[in-house]
Amino acid sequence: MKPLETLLKNAARSQKVIAMSEGTDPRIVEAAIEARDKGIARTILVGDELTVQLQFSLLKQEPGEGIEIHDPTKSPHRDELALLYYSLRKHKGVTLEQALRAASKPHVYAALLVKAGLADGTVGGAVATTAEIVRTAIQVIGPKKGAKLVSSFFLMLFCEAHHAKKGAHIFADSGLVVDPNAEELAEIAMASAESFATLTSETPRVAMLSFSTRGSAEHVAVSKVVTATQIAQETQPNLLIDGELQFDAAFVPDVAASKASDSPLGGDANIFVFPNLESGNIAYKIAQRLGGAVAIGPILQGLDKPANDLSRGCSAEDALHMIAVTAAQAEFATA
Repeated sequence: MKPLETLLKNAARSQKVIAMSEGTDPRIVEAAIEARDKGIARTILVGDELTVQLQFSLLKQEPGEGIEIHDPTKSPHRDELALLYYSLRKHKGVTLEQALRAASKPHVYAALLVKAGLADGTVGGAVATTAEIVRTAIQVIGPKKGAKLVSSFFLMLFCEAHHAKKGAHIFADSGLVVDPNAEELAEIAMASAESFATLTSETPRVAMLSFSTRGSAEHVAVSKVVTATQIAQETQPNLLIDGELQFDAAFVPDVAASKASDSPLGGDANIFVFPNLESGNIAYKIAQRLGGAVAIGPILQGLDKPANDLSRGCSAEDALHMIAVTAAQAEFATA
């Protein structure tokens, strides 16, 4: 079974409720209809009710079973969610009046639904910026217990005939943490391993990438990757992780045999941790645009409950995939 089919099937088993903070966007409405029709998840479309209903009319559809519409300015939940927001942010000087205004904003309202247990996860970013989505998720949903960092990854799906290796891979961090130090890089690696196992049910094999393999170059940037690998190995001794490795030594068995013959990965990594956001972001776009990989993300990790970000250039299909990912994360969080 292709990795995307597996992801959709796993999401369908959970039947989680996903709050879509940009419910007035036609791409989001189309994705919600598809999620309902395929049984992937139930959705809450957050936004002006008349505008959302207009989108359904244009598509000659009705919300029906499995799709709710919440207008945050009229919602019967608004007052209780505003009080929840106030309790979370009053230490920052937020007043009740400010909390009420905040709870009327669709992306804040959607995150509050998740915090209050009225939804299992939230997706936004088709219109809002990544900064808005991530800041709200951290402020409202908060970090997972024990998590030292909120980071992101792209789930890269290689399913075409021309792909040398088919299957799911993770590229991290390709969307959020700009220049992680060694400790943060180790945290990204361990979180990515957990995310990979959650979404694919496969064994994580983590490559810590660099422009050097096994000391072939000396530089402070290389030393950071080496230190991060050691931290992750000491923290999780059973994790299959190796570094520093160049991409070919992590991905091609013949090259691994030549450059890193003792690597436990054997050139068969499925998680690639990049030394910084610059390299990770460039890499995923090359794999997507030149290599024809399906790129789902940025997917957030390290939060108490799932909240994910869409690209503002996303399609309805991209939004559908993110609904499935968010539902799968929610299923793991409640397992």
